[in-house]
Amino acid sequence: MPSETVRVVYTKYDGSAHRDYPARRLSEDDLGIWVGVPRGTASVYHGRPSVEQIPFVLLIPRDSWWTAMFNPPPRTSEVYCDITTPARWEGDTVHIIDLDLDVVRRRESGLVELRDEDEFEEHRVHFGYPEDVVVEAQAAAERLLVALGDGTEPFAAAYRKWLSAVVE
Repeated sequence: MPSETVRVVYTKYDGSAHRDYPARRLSEDDLGIWVGVPRGTASVYHGRPSVEQIPFVLLIPRDSWWTAMFNPPPRTSEVYCDITTPARWEGDTVHIIDLDLDVVRRRESGLVELRDEDEFEEHRVHFGYPEDVVVEAQAAAERLLVALGDGTEPFAAAYRKWLSAVVE
């Protein structure tokens, strides 16, 4: 039986630290594994200690090139998707490589935008992303740009019950 606590470890392509935090396993369904991060959770961000000020829910899909963070107000991003390599599980720790590109849906306007293309291009050269990684990352971003805008689940409402489990 899996543990109730999951350790979420994001690195950059060269293995450098990006994000690292514990999360509570909420559910597993056909969309993936849902974990919740309550306010006050100790974390590491870019190698520095941090504390989460706003709770969130993370969906870690199986075999997909993205993860999705669902946020309550006051965060301006309702949905924030990191383009990543597919998650790799070691027991109750999930390892994810962040590939820089992000697809975000703004809360107030519903605007869906692709972010950090410049960082992706810079790291593509600096870290030597293989061509298959570049193709998969760009394809995932294109699919998410559509899905966040057209009501495709889990981006429409499926996340709301899990988010309510971590919001005080």
